[in-house]
Amino acid sequence: MWFKNLQIYRLPAPWAYTPEQLEEALSSNKFTPATSMDLMRQGWDTPRPNGGLVHVVNKQMLILLGTEKKLLPATVINQVAKARAAEMEEAQGFAPGKKAMKELKERVADELLPRAFSIRSNVWTWIDPVNGWLVVDAASPAKADEVIKLLLKAVDKLPLESLRVQRSPVAVMTEWLQADDAPAGFTVDMDTELRATGESKATVRYVRHTLEADDVRRHIAAGKQCTRLAMTWNDKISFVLTESLAIKSVKPLDVIKETESSTKNDEERFDGDVMLMTGELAKLMADVVEALGGEATA
Repeated sequence: MWFKNLQIYRLPAPWAYTPEQLEEALSSNKFTPATSMDLMRQGWDTPRPNGGLVHVVNKQMLILLGTEKKLLPATVINQVAKARAAEMEEAQGFAPGKKAMKELKERVADELLPRAFSIRSNVWTWIDPVNGWLVVDAASPAKADEVIKLLLKAVDKLPLESLRVQRSPVAVMTEWLQADDAPAGFTVDMDTELRATGESKATVRYVRHTLEADDVRRHIAAGKQCTRLAMTWNDKISFVLTESLAIKSVKPLDVIKETESSTKNDEERFDGDVMLMTGELAKLMADVVEALGGEATA
């Protein structure tokens, strides 16, 4: 397994909280499937079948937030309620009022809920107590916030902070493009986004397109700054660095895929892949932080 998107947070390094303590803290909100009358259920699920809520590999901890939502679009409720309202109007000679219509929609929703389709989704979180990382595999900060809120609720006085660096990712990525030179260990790939800082928010995107240095410099001279930049780290992992310090579209390259576990045992293969992923991503994140001037201390 590999995380595709990294929303990155900081814990004290080392973090002394044990997997057993975390398991106990999460157990108060364990995931259970939604009943016929639940619109949504959310809770901590087991990362591995028949395992505990905290899966540990080489001191690295994996946890999983499970969510089950019922698909019950407002358009469907409104359509059924409208038909019912027409029947009521025909029977009683006048249309239902605003309050009656609201109650009718609530009754319709309750009736339709048991027949609604369910969608199950999972969000993985990796905790590195040795190096002090907490990483949520989520494409958006809002999705990561769901995990963090429930984690803060479960773990009393969790010493969690957002990752902060000395220099603005936007300023540094713009400098790399202007100089046509990436920091040691990194190469710039063919995707980027440049956005104007003024009211126009004019944006230029390069997608799988060679970045011509002169063209990029003209955009920068016109007042645009780099807000997303595709890069490769040590010929091992490609990713996109964003203005918010998220690392997205993470892909292990062939050199890493060749070293992934090939054992036939699912559990051993999973643990081997987790060990490889967490080891490499911890080094990648440390190098990204260093390239952005190091962590902000105040």
